[in-house]
Amino acid sequence: MPRKPEPAYVLGVGMTKFIKPRGKVDYTELGFEAGVKALLDAQISYDDVDQGVACYCYGDSTCGQRVFYQFGMTQIPIYNVNNNCSTGSTGLNMARQAISYGAADCVLVVGFEKMSPGSLQTYFNDRENPTGTSNAMMKATRGMTNAPGAAQLFGNAGREYMEKYGATAEDFAEIARVNHEHSQRNPYSQFKDNYTLEQVLKSPMIFSPLTKLQCCPTSDGAAAAVVVSQAFLDARPHLKQQAVLIAGQKLATDAADLFSRSAIDLVGYTMSKTAAEAALKEAGITANDVSVVEVHDCFSTNELCVIDAIGLSEHGKAHELVRRGDITYGGKYVINPSGGLISKGHPLGKCILVANPAPNNGTC
Repeated sequence: MPRKPEPAYVLGVGMTKFIKPRGKVDYTELGFEAGVKALLDAQISYDDVDQGVACYCYGDSTCGQRVFYQFGMTQIPIYNVNNNCSTGSTGLNMARQAISYGAADCVLVVGFEKMSPGSLQTYFNDRENPTGTSNAMMKATRGMTNAPGAAQLFGNAGREYMEKYGATAEDFAEIARVNHEHSQRNPYSQFKDNYTLEQVLKSPMIFSPLTKLQCCPTSDGAAAAVVVSQAFLDARPHLKQQAVLIAGQKLATDAADLFSRSAIDLVGYTMSKTAAEAALKEAGITANDVSVVEVHDCFSTNELCVIDAIGLSEHGKAHELVRRGDITYGGKYVINPSGGLISKGHPLGKCILVANPAPNNGTC
């Protein structure tokens, strides 16, 4: 029998505004701002922190120490995490495990990213690309074009959902329209513009069915969370009212059916399903009990696949949920009230408090 974890709580959070990657703000400033905000929100000092987890994808080794030393040099262990779009979520999972299994009573997680403009790039061209096997499968099953690789990967998943289940280009565009509309309420969102469905559909085509307004931008930004134990709260009863229990959490990686020759499987459908089922089971609820959801919408097509995978809709009917208006205010769920990655922005290493399935790694 696996050991039952002790409860872990999010005591405070912080976030910067997400901005276009123009090099105007360095990662040190971004990480510091988010971390200080989280400490202030938690009403603690850095001296209370037992461990630090730094989350980023783009940067030299030990950027985490560079950020954390600004809070103080207290000689605590600091871990640097790089796990693609799941980097921040992985850091939060690490913090929770440290708390739940007695290795720490207070962990500060800071996710930060300073990116390059344009689509994602490969920086190490003298070795095998980590997604090379996925790209080879995509090439063998769907072919490849000159479009950005990630847009092809997730765009093909959308095409398969259309072929198998009857989704349309309008369904994916509606997802993006909703996310852009939601972003108007988020002061930290990179974009806050509202678009009609027609404007989304008529924006420049990147890789059918994905138009530009259905693709997340590259971004600079940071977010942070303070995770604490029950003992930490018992020693500080005045903080208990603001502590939020992590009721369920799961980190998962791909199953063998990643290479089933299905474009939907190739973006991690089974991984997302596995993570969601385990997290919901641990929390003692079902997807029908949920009201607010943040999902990984790097592209609108992936949001549809994840809606299906995590059980927000019947299998093969995620597009029907979209058509009923059940992904926004007044519907069954409010999905990505932040504006999602499509409008809020997507600094890869910062995604701390949302579900973030991505190729090769997924959390919920």
